[in-house]
Amino acid sequence: MDYKENILCYEDYCRLRESVEWLNFSKEQTEKSLNNSLYTVVAVKDNQTVGMGRLIGDGLYYVIVDVVVHPACQKMGIGSKIVDMMIEYVDRETPSGGRSSIQLLAEKGKETFYEKRGFKILPHDFCGSGMRKVIRK
Repeated sequence: MDYKENILCYEDYCRLRESVEWLNFSKEQTEKSLNNSLYTVVAVKDNQTVGMGRLIGDGLYYVIVDVVVHPACQKMGIGSKIVDMMIEYVDRETPSGGRSSIQLLAEKGKETFYEKRGFKILPHDFCGSGMRKVIRK
C-alpha cells in the first residue's frame, strides 16, 4: 500500500464516496473544497485509489473529513494510517507552546475507531454536543 499526500482528485473523491453509499456534492463545490483542503491523504493499491481523508482548518482548529476506505479494502489498517497521517500533520504544524484542536463527525458506529486514536465522544465534562446544519438547494 502506498500513501500519497495532497493528490486527491475529483474522480477518486466521488468514486470513493459512492463506494460507501455517501451522496456526492456538486462538481463545483467538490473541486473548490479539494483545492481548499489543507492536507489530503490517499491510499493507493495496484494503481487504484482505495482510501482517502481530508484535513481542513485554520491553524488553530482542524477538522478531519471524508475518511473513506473502499469496502473491498476495509479492515486492513488503511483508515488508521490515513487518520494517523492527518494527526501527524497537525502535530508538525502546532508550534512549541501552541495548542491545536482536531475535530470530526464520526459516522454512526465508527466512534470506537476514533476513540482508539485519542478522540473523545461529545458531550463530556468540557464540551457540549457536536452539532451540524445542512443547507440544500
